[in-house]
Amino acid sequence: MGSNVSKKSHATLRYTSMRVSIFLGCLLVALLLGHFGVIPVSGEAGVVFLFLLAAVASAPLSYVLLSRQRDEMSAEISGKVDGIRSRTASKIAAQNAEEDAADDAARAAAAKTSATGPAASAPQN
Repeated sequence: MGSNVSKKSHATLRYTSMRVSIFLGCLLVALLLGHFGVIPVSGEAGVVFLFLLAAVASAPLSYVLLSRQRDEMSAEISGKVDGIRSRTASKIAAQNAEEDAADDAARAAAAKTSATGPAASAPQN
């Protein structure tokens, strides 16, 4: 169980590094194709074209090849969000209970004061 927890604890980092690796692989292939003249490259615009080509090629590859890592990352993120959401809900419930207790105490004090009446607190002549 410990290895399963540690495996999923860095799912976002693992997915991101694999995604960058796929992009860099596609970029290397595009640069090699440009270097050997398979793809015509001229100047700075040609290098930008090779970067764009690598990005366009790596997107569907990442989508297909990294579906399992993407699902793990999604589960990790949603678990963290659910934990934050439940902690926030319990904090709000505790604050509401404190406010309700303070309000009940204030109402009880006001009811006690009104039960004794204003005549009891007024000086008699």
